[in-house]
Amino acid sequence: MPRHHETRELPYSAEQMFALVTDIARYPEFLPWVVALRVRSQDEHAALADMIVGFKGLRESFSCRVEKHRPTHVAVHYIDGPMRHLDNEWHFAPLDGGGCRVDFLVDFSFRNRVFETLAGQMFDKALRRMIAAFEDRAAVLYGAGSSMSSDDGRSESFSG
Repeated sequence: MPRHHETRELPYSAEQMFALVTDIARYPEFLPWVVALRVRSQDEHAALADMIVGFKGLRESFSCRVEKHRPTHVAVHYIDGPMRHLDNEWHFAPLDGGGCRVDFLVDFSFRNRVFETLAGQMFDKALRRMIAAFEDRAAVLYGAGSSMSSDDGRSESFSG
């Protein structure tokens, strides 16, 4: 059962990152493998969505509930689909010098053992690609930010 935690310091505010992560209707525009997404309901505190993901001819759909705790926390809970379970969380904490610390946690397992094995083999690479997509989207929306330069002491890669 794949489980992963990433931490990153970014030059964007906690509110900006919260807004990016909770704008789930836009996921098909920038997230790899997200083919389509339908928001069934949404308000200030929660959203219910159906997502179709695809990879090399395989397509699966699933539903999830997104809990929003502005601007510090987003939790995604799996409702139904091909998985046994899926939970992910985003935590955003302001940094003293500006920007924010982003903690991302994901834990999932598939019902199908073949999918589970494939996911385990590709999990790290796929996860890093998806996290990079969020970071790239932030740069597009909010600017690249000078605090991302390699000479400012911040890590340019995630640590797990």
